[in-house]
Amino acid sequence: MADGSSNGTSVPFRDPSVYAEYQEKWATLPDSAESWEKRAQEVSDVLAVDAGQRDIENKSPQAEVTLLKHSGLLKVLGPKKYGGGEQPWSIGYKVTRKVAEADGSIGMLLGYHLLWSTTANVVGTPEQADRLQKLILENNYFIGGAVNPRDNDLKITPKDDKIVYNGFKHFNTGGVISDLTVLEGVLEGTEDHIFAFAPTRQPGVKFSHDWNNIGLRLTESGSVKIEGVAVPWTDALGWDPEQKKPDPKVLGIPFASLLLPTIQLIFSNLYLGITLGALDYASKYTVKSTRAWPFGGDNKEKATDEFYVLAIYGNFHAHLRAAVALANSSGDQVDLIYRNYSGDLETRAKLTARERGELAEWVASTKVVTTDTGLRVTGGVFEVTGSKATSLKVGLDRFFRDIRTHTLHDPVAYKNRELGRYQLLDEVPEPTWYT
Repeated sequence: MADGSSNGTSVPFRDPSVYAEYQEKWATLPDSAESWEKRAQEVSDVLAVDAGQRDIENKSPQAEVTLLKHSGLLKVLGPKKYGGGEQPWSIGYKVTRKVAEADGSIGMLLGYHLLWSTTANVVGTPEQADRLQKLILENNYFIGGAVNPRDNDLKITPKDDKIVYNGFKHFNTGGVISDLTVLEGVLEGTEDHIFAFAPTRQPGVKFSHDWNNIGLRLTESGSVKIEGVAVPWTDALGWDPEQKKPDPKVLGIPFASLLLPTIQLIFSNLYLGITLGALDYASKYTVKSTRAWPFGGDNKEKATDEFYVLAIYGNFHAHLRAAVALANSSGDQVDLIYRNYSGDLETRAKLTARERGELAEWVASTKVVTTDTGLRVTGGVFEVTGSKATSLKVGLDRFFRDIRTHTLHDPVAYKNRELGRYQLLDEVPEPTWYT
């Protein structure tokens, strides 16, 4: 089949009806943290059946986003009054991680959606946040984002009661199959940034359909051109629509920069999920298919009796246990910040730069550990599965390709430097687009 996009280009995708049975099966949302994690496991089990084949086919993931919609996972963080799960970020991270165990691409789409769907909660007014939560949850929308800070900013031009976005972004995760897209740019004549949501399916959002990278192949992370996309001033997040200026009570405080550590911890849970998936996949392969080495001088009948095989798997297991514990602890820190400082503007204003910086260092620590462990494990499993495991039909390579692709998002060396300054000089980082 083909997906008719907003600019008339067609791309192949699987028929979403392949997952139709789950719309009824998952008609009721989970009602506890445990049941949300169970739902994520169920989604992971469905995706695991053909994840390798879908990676090879590289079709647009419209069907898989439909599966996420059926599951309710897109709503896990949203307020209950609009049909959400009202779970904390720690559960959002865990369900993202679980989905990524089976399919890194779909885990990434889920994680990015959770960040973008809550953008207004951080950089918008309470009224804007409430209005957008209602819109997103009641329509079960999937959210994409055209916010790549390495590119030139989109140009924003004021026009009567609207602002108009124009520009180009090399990366735009999930946009092609999204209902709404988060845009971000700079208002002409100023250095002020504006976030806003826009309907994806409109002539001014032109996708290039050029994502064909070695990993995370089903994330639709290709480029997009934005031409004349107009948004009402009232939807300029954190701005006063009458004065047409940023509201310092919303955007001039440390709370408004929480999007960055929040999404960086999504990255770490994505890496962790992919790595856990790789270790599980490799373990099953070794038990079933790996042969013992017959020329070592201490020959064993089975690979599972080989000392080096056991030692490597044991070491990977230990390091992943530590990484999981660190990621969970960092998720708890995110929960604490949002629990203490979300709400009205007076409450948000109480978050200090130091507290925000301490959170960023929890997240940076997790990024370093999950990157290092993820790359070592997803590449290292081939040492204990054997040469036949490199076959494309086995599908073990996709885990390494996925994690290698995303860990290049921003250099982890800068996270190490940042943590070094924290350790030696007790300095917390200044907020940036990547910190």
